Amino acid sequence: MPVVTEINVYEGAACNVCGQGALAGFRVVGEQQYLRCTHCEATIMAQASWLAPDEERAIYDLHNNDPGDPGYRVFLEKLVLPLLDRIQPGALGLDFGCGPGPALAAMLREAGMEMVLYDPFFYPAQSALNYQYDFITCTEVVEHLHHPAAVFSQLDGLLKPGGWVGIMTCFQTCDDLFDNWHYRRDPTHVVFYREETLALIADRLGWTMSVPRKDVAIFYKPVIPHRTDSL
Repeated sequence: MPVVTEINVYEGAACNVCGQGALAGFRVVGEQQYLRCTHCEATIMAQASWLAPDEERAIYDLHNNDPGDPGYRVFLEKLVLPLLDRIQPGALGLDFGCGPGPALAAMLREAGMEMVLYDPFFYPAQSALNYQYDFITCTEVVEHLHHPAAVFSQLDGLLKPGGWVGIMTCFQTCDDLFDNWHYRRDPTHVVFYREETLALIADRLGWTMSVPRKDVAIFYKPVIPHRTDSL
């Protein structure tokens, strides 16, 4: 039976998602410790519970994201279709954290987009991070981030004014179901976002956000920025 307890050693530490709230103990499930931000309500795995990079890579190597798999393509359409409603044919996109089988990029190329791939394990060419893009996709990526605030700021720098960011991740909604939630049981998942968490991140960056499908957030970076603070 999972043990629920406070993790007092982390009390008051700064949230690595929003940079504003303090972290408080939330759960201990088996050997994994989880924290909760008092401001953005992100749920964060404590660093002591993170996998080593080689252990993390070994799990990613097992992913079978076949671009030709009809079921997987239907899954990705949750993000692809609302994104295509917003971007122009021929737009230049970055598939950030594309993984070993960049199926999403393949689907967007089929729709007439130009795509660049970046993944720290599988497509690590830093040259991909030297440009600005019309749109950026992050499908099943942000839950893996050890330093989300820094990465969201990086994405803001990679995005042209007037550009779009499409993110797909399972929103965390029910604390009572957290311990047995399938998304939590993946040991590479270290951050869990509520819709409100992502809305706060968008506000801090000066982006606007919509949620066109379950577990999908689309962000827009205005041509004239209106951000009042930085992460």
